Amino acid sequence: MRIDKRKIALIGCGMVGMSYAYCLLNQNVCDELVLIDLNEKKALGEAMDLNHGLAFAASNMEIYPGNYSDCQDADMVVICAGVAQKPGESRLDLLKRNAQVFRSIVEPVTRSGFNGIFLVATNPVDVMTRITCILSGFNPRRVLGTGTALDTARLRYLLGEYLHVDPRNVHAYVMGEHGDSEFVPWSQAMVATRPIMELCGKREPGREEEEEISKERLWEIAGQVKGAAYQIIEAKQATYYGIGMAMTRITKAVLGDENSVLTVSAMLRGEYGQRDLFTGVPCVINGNGVRRVMEMPLTGEEEEQFASSCRTLEESFQGVL
Repeated sequence: MRIDKRKIALIGCGMVGMSYAYCLLNQNVCDELVLIDLNEKKALGEAMDLNHGLAFAASNMEIYPGNYSDCQDADMVVICAGVAQKPGESRLDLLKRNAQVFRSIVEPVTRSGFNGIFLVATNPVDVMTRITCILSGFNPRRVLGTGTALDTARLRYLLGEYLHVDPRNVHAYVMGEHGDSEFVPWSQAMVATRPIMELCGKREPGREEEEEISKERLWEIAGQVKGAAYQIIEAKQATYYGIGMAMTRITKAVLGDENSVLTVSAMLRGEYGQRDLFTGVPCVINGNGVRRVMEMPLTGEEEEQFASSCRTLEESFQGVL
């Protein structure tokens, strides 16, 4: 990876892609950003709009519309292209429609000579990341999806609100499919160094005296996390700010060679008893992509929840390619 100039090629200039681009600009994440879209006029307009804000930004980013040949020297290619999720439509229902779109994207990107990291945000993200890996022929460690990074952020936000703790001091994860079969391994959930499950039934300082931390409320929070996207889509037709920020965090971990732990969609090669599929798991992320999958000790029930989620993903993938 070049250290003199950080370049990102963004494919797909819809609301998710442009929320990501806007976040990149405001956080000064890269030096060069090329926008690629089937609608070339839209890519031009988006580039102009972002450039007009450079005078107010902390960065001096070069932003321009381009094509697949511009991916050749990019550090990352980030894919947000695809058909939109409809109200009431599950992420897995999107699969067949988006698989065809990816055929027209990944092949010209690889033909350009691109040799960096793929980041996929298009839903259903676990399956689309797997498709990207197969079509590109890349080492699976250099292909990752946003996975359950946003779900994990939603979980930490809600737990922080419930426990009256800064979400950044809540260490809990959402694992499995980014979708209906995802789950929270509560055995690994912590507030600072204290297991959350040990707090249940206790009155914590700073909380209402009569209110105890309850497991029932924790299950409700897990349900809120799982249903958050549907609720947002019903209210405003799409989700884009949160995922744009999640993508930016993953991008910073890659370009900064951070070795940060994030719940991305990565290929499992024996971890958790699963193999050859992509799903959301805590991973160490650095300049080479997924350095390693963090294998956490799960309870028997959690292992079955994870296995069930993986079966859902495997079944949805069958017959796609």
